[in-house]
Amino acid sequence: NFLPHKSDGSKRPQFTDFEGKTSFGMSVFNLSNAIMGSGILGLAYAMSNTGIVLFLFLFFCIACLSCYSIHLLLRSAGVVGIRAYEQLGLRAFGHTGKILAAVVITLHNIGAMSSYLFIVKSELPLVIQAFLGQTTSSDDWFFNGNYLIVVVTICIILPLALMKHLGYLGYTSGFSLSCMVFFLSAVSLWVLTRALLILSRHSACEVTFLSLDLQTAYAIPIVAFAFVCHPEVLPIYTELSNPTKRRMQNIGNVSILGMFIMYFLTAIFGYLTFYGNTEAELLHTYSKVDPLDILILCVRLAVLMAVTLTVPVVLFPIRRAILQLLFPGKPFHWLRHIAIAITLLCVVNLLVILVPNIRDIFGITGATTAPSLIFILPGLFYIRIIPTDQEPMTSRPKIQAACFTALGFMFMTISLTFIGLDWTSGENRNLGGH
Repeated sequence: NFLPHKSDGSKRPQFTDFEGKTSFGMSVFNLSNAIMGSGILGLAYAMSNTGIVLFLFLFFCIACLSCYSIHLLLRSAGVVGIRAYEQLGLRAFGHTGKILAAVVITLHNIGAMSSYLFIVKSELPLVIQAFLGQTTSSDDWFFNGNYLIVVVTICIILPLALMKHLGYLGYTSGFSLSCMVFFLSAVSLWVLTRALLILSRHSACEVTFLSLDLQTAYAIPIVAFAFVCHPEVLPIYTELSNPTKRRMQNIGNVSILGMFIMYFLTAIFGYLTFYGNTEAELLHTYSKVDPLDILILCVRLAVLMAVTLTVPVVLFPIRRAILQLLFPGKPFHWLRHIAIAITLLCVVNLLVILVPNIRDIFGITGATTAPSLIFILPGLFYIRIIPTDQEPMTSRPKIQAACFTALGFMFMTISLTFIGLDWTSGENRNLGGH
């Protein structure tokens, strides 16, 4: 039994299975927090490999396409009254669709968790060095990032991941977003106050407006990775007070616009600081200028806290997807709850230890799961779920959805092809590495 929405101006009925009480502003905050992630640290690197003009064009296109993707999800959900990405897959393609959606969400969130822990791996040793007043590392274990991510996982992430409900992590999520806002403010302040100093220390100071090479292949996946929030759209929609499609679409538009501004400012300030010397992880580039600088030390601490506290939040949807696939309809059980969390964290830690460069995580995740969640699955869900008596396959909305899906497949193919060529060429494999 579904509750009817208030009209959004269309003649078609819309339904939901939950009448929420969350305000418009809080929903914007929640969705913005879902969009915000470690991808913000790779955007300056993407701009350095595309040039300012091409980056802005790609960035604007991905943001607009993300808004359209939310529209497709909301239209599909409005017809069948479903509030979960996996359930839309079940309705569109049966059990196969549910498995596909759950697997894509799982892989994407594992990539996101890996990128967070990779930042801990690369930044925490440098922070410890700064606190100890050292400019070079030693052979002590606490300067080894591989050991440190295991310690952080056991002492901080695992206890939070073992909580029964995601709602308990609301305060840590808000604190994480505040830390990332502080990061943007500090990066901007750094450029405004120290631009001449930075320019005098770097030789590659020419602004690039347009650039195309194999390294450019990583730009689109990094940008796409930064805008993925689609699995969280429907849960936020159903918890919204007065939940109409138009109201939720406005929330999506405002959230993406806010993150667009924040992302672009971070990318442009970071790029204009280091130009061609920008690394795949922006904070590591700043540490090379003055490892003991107090402002950058505070920023790195803030980002470390933000990404560390975000890992348990990202783990919850993976565990939910695994439970729906392997244990559908089973009641909550602590042993299952704990075992899945420990297994996932072990896999992610092993992945972070083995992967040499955060650019590879951004690239592969952004080239595979990001286009699936933004382009391919929403388009396919829309085509399958919207009845043909309402919108025939020859109608403009269905044709647009089909083109949108095809664009996702093209985007995935081109990105993977160029990334594969870059890997096989063996050139610049360590660029931006740590």
